Amino acid sequence: MTADLILGIDAGTSVTKVVAFDLDGRQVASAAKPNQYVNLPGGGCEQDVRRTWEDCAQVLRELGASLPGLADRVLAVGVTAQGDGTWLIDAEGEPVTPAWLWLDSRAAAIVEQADQDGTTARTYPITGCGMNACQQSAHLMWMKRHAPQMLERAATGMHCKDWLYFKLTGVRATDVSEGVFTFGDFRRRAYSPDVLDAYGLADLAHLLPPIVNGIETTHPLSAEAARQVGLKAGTPVSLGFVDVVCTALGAGLYERGRRLGVSIIGSTGMHIRLASSADEVVLGEAPSGYTMCLPVAGTYAQAQSNMAATLNIDWAVDLACQAAGALGHEIGRREALPLLDAQVLEARPGAAIWHPYIHTAGERGPFVDANARAMMSGLDQNVRFLDLLRSVYEGLSFAARDCYAAAGHVPEEIRLAGGAARSRTLRTILASVLGAPVRAGTRGEEGSVGTAMMAACAVGVFPSLDEAVAAWVTPSLGELTHPDPELVKAYADLFPIYQSIHRRMRDVWRDLAKVRS
Repeated sequence: MTADLILGIDAGTSVTKVVAFDLDGRQVASAAKPNQYVNLPGGGCEQDVRRTWEDCAQVLRELGASLPGLADRVLAVGVTAQGDGTWLIDAEGEPVTPAWLWLDSRAAAIVEQADQDGTTARTYPITGCGMNACQQSAHLMWMKRHAPQMLERAATGMHCKDWLYFKLTGVRATDVSEGVFTFGDFRRRAYSPDVLDAYGLADLAHLLPPIVNGIETTHPLSAEAARQVGLKAGTPVSLGFVDVVCTALGAGLYERGRRLGVSIIGSTGMHIRLASSADEVVLGEAPSGYTMCLPVAGTYAQAQSNMAATLNIDWAVDLACQAAGALGHEIGRREALPLLDAQVLEARPGAAIWHPYIHTAGERGPFVDANARAMMSGLDQNVRFLDLLRSVYEGLSFAARDCYAAAGHVPEEIRLAGGAARSRTLRTILASVLGAPVRAGTRGEEGSVGTAMMAACAVGVFPSLDEAVAAWVTPSLGELTHPDPELVKAYADLFPIYQSIHRRMRDVWRDLAKVRS
């Protein structure tokens, strides 16, 4: 039987999934399993390391059950996963502690101290990345100070995809994007001793695995992993870049000669613009965001991330459902959301200004403040519920513009991924706030697409990422949604006010946090 499929594994925060694509990029089959993690007192958020691999193996077996002869048909496997966080394993390859996820905020005080003492300012020009409590650097600093026993047995510090790659191949490695933005020099695309020194982590350099580029390098599926997942030993496995990069690639960020952007609007928001050289990377005065190497030499994804995106809409719709229930009309979010979404454009634009910092971990882009909280400004007695809901959509869009402004400029076209990309209402408001056309893809599964494209290049299906994108991504782009000219002017007047409000609130958020603690 001819090998004619590429598998893309995407182990996200909510779901672990694997998608099978044919060599033309068409989705053939998929399987998925919900992910599980635990929130702990003090801001901890942990995931069972062994179970993460077991869930991944189970999903691969389930895909095999739905596709007879799968093992003979798989040409290569690509793997990506949720980013940041800390996954420590010992010399035998066994977990040392539960994984610390990107949602873990235990190191928030360390990040604040690093901002105050100039550590972040020293590392920012090298990494192109603002330090935040999500990152392995902050986690290791916390462990070293408060729980050194966690590090005594540790041999390798990994991220989620690195752990899965290790279980698939037996190779300890990390990818160029995540290894560099955490501990490296984005211009050299390598680890930086100066960054490790600045963080006080030089003595832990032995934890950092080798960096590999999965668009060029594969390792064979081990015999033990093959037995567990139901594939052939020796099948080439590619270590994809971090899920944000793979999702951006699958959504259409990379296109030579274009100034494109991608906004991933899911539970969190990620706003990414393409930089075609290191000279095009724009570093702001205040350290924040991420500069992520792309698989193509000399290209970068410059990203700013909102801690909460559609979580804001979920919260508002849940309030409506609770109010309906209190009045004797039971309705769930799944039913209520499309009904309300269809009416939002009928509400008044700019009736109030919403700042979408609804997550209990605060905000991380385009500024880092664990104390930041959501707020509504400009209310009066004429504001209706639908006006409030529209202001939430507008707030998400202002947050996106805030992020793009910090990364240099709004790109000429924004391509969308994430569940909210399906909303015509959000696309219309977002395009008008940004003053640029937006478009969503027509198939989803962008993270799996991105890592599978990298694997396809690595085994020679395509000579370069340019050809892979032309075959797999461009045909799936949807129609453009253009800005509404009248709304563009209104939102242009409101955006500086949006920025001014959050800049003035830092002391208030800090005082609220002290009282609540």
